[in-house]
Amino acid sequence: MNVVDLLLKLLSFKSLTPDDAGSLKFIEEYLDGFEATYVNKGGVKNLFLSKTFGSKKFGEGTHLCFAGHVDVVPAGDKWDTNPFVPVIKDGIIYARGTQDMKSGLAAFIQACKETETFDGTLSILLTSDEEGEAKYGTVVMLEHLKEQGMLPDYCLVAEPTCETVFGDAIKIGRRGSINGYLTIEGKQGHAAYPEKAINPVHQIAPILEKIAGINLDNGDDNFAPSQMVITDIRGGMEVTNVTPGSLKLMFNVRNSTKTTQNEIRMHIDECFSDLDYDLELTQGSYPFVTKRDSKVVAKLSESIEKITGVKTKLSTAGGTSDARFMGAFGIDVVEFGVINDSIHAPNEHTSIAEVEALCEVFKEMVKNFND
Repeated sequence: MNVVDLLLKLLSFKSLTPDDAGSLKFIEEYLDGFEATYVNKGGVKNLFLSKTFGSKKFGEGTHLCFAGHVDVVPAGDKWDTNPFVPVIKDGIIYARGTQDMKSGLAAFIQACKETETFDGTLSILLTSDEEGEAKYGTVVMLEHLKEQGMLPDYCLVAEPTCETVFGDAIKIGRRGSINGYLTIEGKQGHAAYPEKAINPVHQIAPILEKIAGINLDNGDDNFAPSQMVITDIRGGMEVTNVTPGSLKLMFNVRNSTKTTQNEIRMHIDECFSDLDYDLELTQGSYPFVTKRDSKVVAKLSESIEKITGVKTKLSTAGGTSDARFMGAFGIDVVEFGVINDSIHAPNEHTSIAEVEALCEVFKEMVKNFND
C-alpha cells in the first residue's frame, strides 16, 4: 500500500467526532512494528504508537512524534459526491477529511512505516476528538505520557498549513483565544422621555471606538497584534418606543503572548469605569510559540525546500489546533500539511501530488533529523 492507497482507506472511515469508526484499530495493525497504547476517556479514543530503533531503549536518543486526529466534521450539504466514498478526478481526491487532516495522517503514517533507521524513538499520537471539545483527546494522552516519562522531545502536527503553494508555510505557534461577555445595566424607559431613562446604547456609543477593532499590543516577530473583535451587541425589546434596560456585548481576542486576560480586563475597566457593568472572560486556548532556531523548525524547513524547492515562511496565523497542548507541555512543536482552502467545506479536496510530496517531506525530515 502506498501513501495514496492509505489515504483512500482512511477517508472511507466515517469518523465523525468523537467516533473513530474503526480507523485507529486499522492504523495500529498497519504499523505492526510499533507498540500501541490506548488511553480512552469520555467516549474518546486516543492511540499512541511508538518504535525505538536499533539497540537503543526508550528514552535513549531523540524522541520525535507525529500527531493528528482521525475525526472529521459532519459533511453537510451540497456535495457533488458521497463525502465518505473518496473520488479521484483529474488528480484531485474528494472526500470529507482530505485536507483536515487525513492527508497528513496518511503521509506521516507511511513515512514512519517506511523508516528503517532512526537515532531514537519515532511515535504517533492520534485522537478522535480534535474537532469537538478536545477535553478528553490529545491532552489526556499527553498527561499519561508525562506520568510515564514518555513525552516527546519534538512534535509535528500534520494540520493543513500551506496557503497558495504546497510548502509555502509552516506554523511555529498559535494565538490564544479569549472570549468576553460584557453586560451594561441601564434603566428602561419611554423613548419620548429619554431624560427619565438610562440608555445603555447611548452610553456605549462614544466608548465603542476605544474597544472595537483596537489592538491591545503591537505584536512582534512571531505574532500579529492582539485585536479586540466585537462579535455581538444586543439590547432592547425590538420595539421603537421603549429604551433598553440593559445591553449585552460579546467580543473575542485572538491573543499573542503579549496580552493576557488581566490586561484585557484592565482595558475594559478603564473604558467603562463610569458605567454599571459586569465583565466575564473565558479562555479557550492559550498562545504558544516554538523558537525559530528549534531543531524541529530547522529540519522541517530544510526538508520542505529540498523536496519542493520552496523556501517556507514561519507563521502563527489562523485558529487553534491540538498543537497548543504540545506547547503547554513544553514540547517543541510545529505544524505542516497540505494547502488549506477547502477544510470543513462541501467537496473538500486535496491533490495526489501534494499528498505524495508531503510524505516525501516527512521521510526526508526523519532521515536527516539527527544529522
